[in-house]
Parts: sequence; structure tokens; C-alpha cells
Amino acid sequence: MGSTFTLPILLFLLAGLLVLAAIEDARTREIANAKTAAIVLLAPLWWWANGLSPWPDMAIQIGIAAAVFALFCIAFHFGLMGGGDVKLIVALSLWLPFGAFMAMLMVMSIAGGVLTAGMLIARKLAMRRADSGVENAAIEVPYGIAIAFAGLVAVHEPLLNSLR
Repeated sequence: MGSTFTLPILLFLLAGLLVLAAIEDARTREIANAKTAAIVLLAPLWWWANGLSPWPDMAIQIGIAAAVFALFCIAFHFGLMGGGDVKLIVALSLWLPFGAFMAMLMVMSIAGGVLTAGMLIARKLAMRRADSGVENAAIEVPYGIAIAFAGLVAVHEPLLNSLR
């Protein structure tokens, strides 16, 4: 369906948007709606370029995204995850087949755990300094970094293959 020219462009756009989302989340603890909207709006082009049929392939992708949205809204409701993080995960679910998406979630969980542990260690070290001024409040983990990393891991093989 799509040209061999289209796939690498879409993958590089996705990778760039993921990197920008991670940087923004690290700096501001927010992910702009424009970035996730761009990822969502590029997904149908990705489907077309990969030759997905409207029924059942595209319908399955939309169904998976709806289920992911419902599941992660629960995490958002209980304050376990920010709204931007939920939207970024849902946007990525539109790009990946179910198996690859599940693998991405595993990588995301591990990366998020490492990120959280690193932030806790850094905070503990800062608290040991007498005049650090660090309070004992809850930390806010920029989980968009872990999500973007996992998304990049998930698309790295198609991205590298497109360069051959």
C-alpha cells in the first residue's frame, strides 16, 4: 500500500515526537496535547503505509486503544499517572500491534521503575545534606520519559530496517 518512502518518514516523526515529549515531561512534568494529538493523527497514515485493512485491522487498533484508555484512566483517577502520560500511552497503542504494545508496556514498567528508583536515591542523598532544603514530600516522576523510551525501543527495529 504505502511507499517505502512513507514508512521511514512516519517512524522518524514518531521518534522525534516521543523525544520531544520526554524532554518536555522532564522539564515541566507535562506533555503538550499537540504532541500526543500529532502521534494520534499520524497513526492512520501508519496504518495505510503498512497495508492495514479498515476491517478488522484498523478496528482492532482502535479497540485496543479504547481498552488502554479505559485501563489507564483508572490509574489517572487514583493519581498513579498523569493525564499526559495516559494520552501518550494511548497514542502509542494506535501504532503498535497488540504483542508489540504489551512488550512496550513491560519495557515502560522497567524503565519507570529505574527512573523512580534513581529519583528516590537522588532525593535521599540530597536530604542528607544539612542545608539542602529538600522536603519529605512525594516525588513527581516524569513518567513520559519511560513511556517515550519504551516507544522508541518498540519502533527501533522497523526504524533501523527502513534505513537499509
